[in-house]
Amino acid sequence: MAVPGSPVRRPGLDGAAVRRFGLLVLGDVRIEVRAELPGVRFTELTGDRLAYAPARVLVAGTAVNLARRATGYFRRTAVLGKIGDDDFSPVIRRELRRLGVADLLCAEPGAANAVSVMLRDRPGADGPGRRLLVAGEHAPSRRLSAADVRRAADGIRRADVLFLDGYGLLSPVSREALLTAAGIARGAGTAVAFDVVPHDVDARLTAAALRPVLELADVVISEAPTLARMLGLGGARECALPPALDALVPGRPLWLLRCGPTSLERVLAHRRGDAPLEYATGFGPGVERAGFGDRLAAAELYWWLSAHAAS
Repeated sequence: MAVPGSPVRRPGLDGAAVRRFGLLVLGDVRIEVRAELPGVRFTELTGDRLAYAPARVLVAGTAVNLARRATGYFRRTAVLGKIGDDDFSPVIRRELRRLGVADLLCAEPGAANAVSVMLRDRPGADGPGRRLLVAGEHAPSRRLSAADVRRAADGIRRADVLFLDGYGLLSPVSREALLTAAGIARGAGTAVAFDVVPHDVDARLTAAALRPVLELADVVISEAPTLARMLGLGGARECALPPALDALVPGRPLWLLRCGPTSLERVLAHRRGDAPLEYATGFGPGVERAGFGDRLAAAELYWWLSAHAAS
């Protein structure tokens, strides 16, 4: 490919030697409870169960999760989103300050902040364990408006890359906000990166519903099986995806396709007209899954921007 090397080798997954560029992340911001259940398999549960296990509460959501990892690569990192107006709001803003992330959040008066619960069960012979994520459905992020985005337009224009994700497409209000942000970025010369999530988005949206944001994106990140299902390719091999992706949208976005047994072990990087690039991510037994995808995405964005800056 025109993009050289591998982001896993350089800059690597532990941050860059020299922080550069500006990243603005638009997405979900919430309070999350996380627990791993080392003695429990979800499939074994036949009744109520009390489990004592490590549990923690943290400020999370797609935007914060990526921003937390991105600060090791980017000189400037900002989060744009909508939060509630309750006792958690100062906690959220304080965490962004602690991380060194610019706060472009807007608060919805009288609204509660969203809360989610993430449980992961015991690994088994069939894989690293399963994740159960229960997300509060009335999250303020679903009501992020185009007007909210336009008020933050200067921040979008100052960024080198705007990062969006598919959760914003699941509400008509936030969908308009997402497309507005992408349009502002394109008009200002800010690159647009889009993460195709949730991983079952093919059961929630059609390829036609995704196409408007894909057509505005410079970089698209997705699990390969998600796009294969959405394009009606079922269990096709990864090598069958690039021609279908080229047919889906015009232009030459860089597709970073997550592949492997858990869709995290390898990446197939494809861009129309370039030779494909494949690299191992380093994910495997003994590597913590939580946050790994965000580490990888941050490294890839820095790698891609560095290549463009050098060209």
